[in-house]
Amino acid sequence: MSTTLKVTTSTRPGSRLALEVGVPADRSQASYDAALEKLSRTIKLPGFRKGKVPRPVLLQQIGPLRVKATALEELVDSVFRDAVAQEQLEAIGQPELRGGFDSLLAAFEPGQELLLSLELDVAPSPSLKTTKGLKAEAEAVEFDPAQVDELLEKSRRQMATLVPVADRAAALGDVAVVSFSGSFSDSKEPISGGSAESLEVELEDGRMIPGFVEGIVGMKLDEERQVNCQFPDDYPEETCRGRGASFAITLNDLKGRELPELDDAFAQQASDSKTIAELRQQLEERLKQDAERRQRSNRQEALLKALVAELEVELPESLIREEVNVLLQETASQMAQQGLDIKKLFTPDVVRNLAQGSRAEAEERLRRSLALQALAKAEAISLDDQELATKLKEVSRGLSDTNRIDPARLQAAVAEDLLKEKLFEFLEAHSTVAIAAAPAALEAENPEAKPAAKAKAKPKAKAKAADPAPAGDADAAAASD
Repeated sequence: MSTTLKVTTSTRPGSRLALEVGVPADRSQASYDAALEKLSRTIKLPGFRKGKVPRPVLLQQIGPLRVKATALEELVDSVFRDAVAQEQLEAIGQPELRGGFDSLLAAFEPGQELLLSLELDVAPSPSLKTTKGLKAEAEAVEFDPAQVDELLEKSRRQMATLVPVADRAAALGDVAVVSFSGSFSDSKEPISGGSAESLEVELEDGRMIPGFVEGIVGMKLDEERQVNCQFPDDYPEETCRGRGASFAITLNDLKGRELPELDDAFAQQASDSKTIAELRQQLEERLKQDAERRQRSNRQEALLKALVAELEVELPESLIREEVNVLLQETASQMAQQGLDIKKLFTPDVVRNLAQGSRAEAEERLRRSLALQALAKAEAISLDDQELATKLKEVSRGLSDTNRIDPARLQAAVAEDLLKEKLFEFLEAHSTVAIAAAPAALEAENPEAKPAAKAKAKPKAKAKAADPAPAGDADAAAASD
């Protein structure tokens, strides 16, 4: 039997390749014979032992078309694999049979040469117009001493003692105990899960849906108030999205926070520091290191953006679909961590819309990855075994339980990160990065520009709070965002 296939290739847009494969007559006959043998082992006929049914009888029972279809399915699959190996192609996904299976089946005659016309995605061949002299601009990240005070205040709030309040109205920062019931403004129908009795609510921005906390602020004990709210357009419960709501709220109890003094005792309780001065120093060092990390990240992000602008590549559709699926899985994982019911939320329409909305991000992620691959190839940047081994030991020492980690996956992840470091070192050495002042700094220098900057900003949907209501309190779910 001939082992060499007659293969003609031609390129198609989108990193695709068309293959014309001539299948030798002896191979088409062998495929037909193998299919007939395979089917004979599955057919039981009275008077014949299994696998011993004569060919004429077998063909009469199952029909020649079924045999040819079985033979052709196996033939197309095996010929595709052999053609890819013979031509040393980097195929992605499954091939597309041009003309369709039915027309090929009509032309298939065992013992005669067969011409297969296939199209398939192949690994893209990224290239860079240039790898040196790139110009990028990164936003400045500077340490702000005021952040130390902000962290200390946050810690004070966490360690605060809750004390009953009876002589004033509710204010931001308090903890209110409320009873409420809600209905939609447009239909007046009750909101499913939109009521609760004696629910503890922290009066902070973003804890509940917009308008809810704001409505409680200013209330006095035992006061009743009608509060108008608005569900966000991206609210998890589809029936609530974008709709107005009215809540009848009663303030049952109110607690204020009694903050501890910022002294050495506080430092010892809040951290391992012995004095408040030592705690301040530790926080300052940590914030400075964080600013340096974010500044480095900004520089790398700017350099990568400049590198992608030099990239020339055609993205195969199958790679884009794979990356979209990765993004959907990441989204589902994040939502599951927030306690949302993925099976309920991820309806076919939602998945389809998410996939369409994720396509641009998927393409951008692919371009970034391929740009770095192209840089490594163009500048012959790679890892040696000693570098990788040293880094692996360093990373492993920082892991608590290496027995639960797949060594191959760990090595691949470490190798990827280490190679990225070397690639960015190259870009830093051969590019120019201008540092632009952060928007806040620009506003401080030019107060007149502040309203314009604010006008351009797009409002962001607030994420669901970590603890808007006690766990398992379904009645309060609709009021929390």
